[in-house]
Amino acid sequence: MKTVVKTLQRREQQALPAELKGLHPLLARLYAARGVEDLKQVSYSLSQLADFRTLKNIDVAVERLALALAQQQSILIVGDYDADGATSTALAIRCLTKMGASKIDYLLPNRFDFGYGLTPEIVDVAAQLQPDLIITGDNGISSVDGVERASQHGIDVVVTDHHLPPEIVPQAFTIVNPNQRGDVFPSKSVAGVGVIFYLLAALRHHLRTTGWFEQQQLEPPSMGDYLDLVALGTVADVVALDQNNRILVEQGLRRIRAGKAVPGILALLRQAKKNHRKTIATDLGFAVGPRLNAAGRLDDMSIGIECLLTDDYAVAERYAIELDAYNRERRQVEQEMQAEALVLCEQIELDTEELPWGICLNSESWHQGVVGLVASRLKEKIHRPVIAFAPADDGNTWKGSGRSIPGLHLRDALARMNSRHPEMIDKFGGHAMAAGLSIQAEKLPAFTELFAAIVEEMTPAWRLQPIIVSDGEVQAAEMTVQTAHMLRNCGPWGQAFPEPVFDGEFTIVAKQSLRGGFTKFRLQSESAPAIDAVFFEIRESLPEPGEKISIAYQMSVNDYQATESLQFIIKTLFTGEEGGA
Repeated sequence: MKTVVKTLQRREQQALPAELKGLHPLLARLYAARGVEDLKQVSYSLSQLADFRTLKNIDVAVERLALALAQQQSILIVGDYDADGATSTALAIRCLTKMGASKIDYLLPNRFDFGYGLTPEIVDVAAQLQPDLIITGDNGISSVDGVERASQHGIDVVVTDHHLPPEIVPQAFTIVNPNQRGDVFPSKSVAGVGVIFYLLAALRHHLRTTGWFEQQQLEPPSMGDYLDLVALGTVADVVALDQNNRILVEQGLRRIRAGKAVPGILALLRQAKKNHRKTIATDLGFAVGPRLNAAGRLDDMSIGIECLLTDDYAVAERYAIELDAYNRERRQVEQEMQAEALVLCEQIELDTEELPWGICLNSESWHQGVVGLVASRLKEKIHRPVIAFAPADDGNTWKGSGRSIPGLHLRDALARMNSRHPEMIDKFGGHAMAAGLSIQAEKLPAFTELFAAIVEEMTPAWRLQPIIVSDGEVQAAEMTVQTAHMLRNCGPWGQAFPEPVFDGEFTIVAKQSLRGGFTKFRLQSESAPAIDAVFFEIRESLPEPGEKISIAYQMSVNDYQATESLQFIIKTLFTGEEGGA
């Protein structure tokens, strides 16, 4: 397969606002490049959180929940089978129980039996539990038929969601979603767990105002106690870390570092060999989140929910061990599927000479729960939007999960296809960068051809060129473990507030092959001490000691045998045909 050539692009240097001039010069430059103009934007005080009163329908939702508490009605939380849905569910169960709910349970759709969201089928299962009220977490905005079925059963539905709404929204009792029409809540990127956190914060305010807690002799819950769950769901769902989300994440991280997280999060960190006292956002995204997600991908997310609900660390550890085993199995399945996907992609390239602008791949042997990860990995390798399909259990349907590149809104692309060919897609939904869908098996060839054409129609050609965005060079005096610590502690970094990436030219002093096909270099710049650098990309050939290389890299702290040292994580290594700032 042809190598996708990467281009280095440096961020434009911004004039430093007066507020930032007292910071370390490197940190001030990084913050300015990310639009920070005031230190309040990076102080992350809870007092700066957006006001729950700005959420549309929040009062209606609060009144309905308060009625359910007052009448001791049966409440059922219907979440999603990913980390955002799991944390949303666990948060709702924990908080509503503290507020006096005695009849509360949860139901998570198994992706293989029911698919995503509040479907009519999952409502029929829910009805057997005889709930008076269903609260959705991280889903529901597209569940028109499911909400209608709940109404037929005499069940009220309060939808809490953050996904983009379709043209027709369900006729629920009420909907709380910052992205619905007419909503003025400023943080449109809040995750599903953030939405339900805000609803419960509003409910707590209402119950305190009305004297509920005194009447019931209950201690009002502190909403800060739930921010570890909010942080995990927010980071794992890869939503944009605007200022409001950064506050939620940073406050949650502080709770985790203090050892005050739910036992399940601490146990999952331990399984990932992470020290909870040093937890950062990427640990939640790359260590805890995948282990929690693995159960929902391969089997049933209920084990993940139970891990987050228990207050007994020994029990949480048993769940975490089981989730870790699921994650190892998931990795093995993913590797096998990815290898097959690369072969299929190479065959497409041989047949067409050039890869189509949008790629669709499928295999009878692929796993529904893992196709999204395969699409993501392949998208990173070929820098094209990719949809990977696996067969559904009925033998007639393919379920696809897609990942996009900057410049193509994947859900909008599917919506355009659906408007032109309404018979093509059974159902779809998602975001700009990720989407899911299902289609009939016989329509897959036509869909594949149409998807490539729609992507080409909607995507400028230059978007097919992957770009590595760098914060520029680092002075030799700044290449220290102290700088790495500063960068680590001045996040949270994440989507839309990217972790710093630097570039520079170095001489290779030594080279060592690592397990897994990765490479460790010892690099020397003109005026700095030699530095270890790890490269996780597998290439057929790499430069040798004595040669000069240009790299884009991140600084990290290598804590080996209680001795800390600076280490580079090489994001990409530029060959002669790559680069160019």
